[in-house]
Amino acid sequence: MDLDIAGLRVFVTAGAAGIGLEIARTFLHEGARVHACDVDRAALEAVASSDPQLTASYGDVADRAGMTGVFEEALGALGGLDVLVNNAGIAGPTGRVEEINPEDWDHCLDVCITGQFNCTRLAVPHLRKSRNASIINLSSAAGQFGFPLRSPYAAAKWAVIGFTKSLSRELGQDGIRVNAILPGIVAGDRQRRVLEAKAQQKGVSFEEMEQATLANASLKEYVTAQQLADQIVFLCSSRGRTISGQAIAVDADLQMLS
Repeated sequence: MDLDIAGLRVFVTAGAAGIGLEIARTFLHEGARVHACDVDRAALEAVASSDPQLTASYGDVADRAGMTGVFEEALGALGGLDVLVNNAGIAGPTGRVEEINPEDWDHCLDVCITGQFNCTRLAVPHLRKSRNASIINLSSAAGQFGFPLRSPYAAAKWAVIGFTKSLSRELGQDGIRVNAILPGIVAGDRQRRVLEAKAQQKGVSFEEMEQATLANASLKEYVTAQQLADQIVFLCSSRGRTISGQAIAVDADLQMLS
């Protein structure tokens, strides 16, 4: 299927590794131009060699002042903006609510939801000039279900959905589509670390924790970063031009989080 997005100008946060890099590469494969930011300097160095067509900057989405300079670099590299993918996020602490360090709570929300605000407010004036403008906000299955021992992360990801739906109504008159993606159990190192932390907290093995988690999905399998990227690229193409304000789960029909 030709998505007809050649030349689309895309900015992806946390785009030098993991899900963000897969998103960036998928856009590039379809002919888009992509700029990424990331806080991982080693990943930025690696991607400069592996994906030279992907321009990138060091940037922390929680650093409001610093992101102003990052956006200037992105706009200079891209020559404008059609798509913002608010992908940056962190897992946050694992533990009972009374055990959580308040600074860890603050940091999780600073990155996972306030970071999306920081980037969106900078992007919108430029997206208004686009003929095919989209914002994609990464939420999570944790933005749909309660998530015991992960309350900061769940709170932030629920907030992302409210942010998305509000923006869709606010920006629709400008022709800007806004959608949220809710990944389920995504294969990769980050998910493994989350399951390991929960297994330790619950006093069970990693294998037991993994099995119990996947049992909550109808398809009982991991989601891949490529599947998320495919959905995002479709939404940002002209074929997704009437899809906005949606919280779209890519989660193997997950029924709950445990």
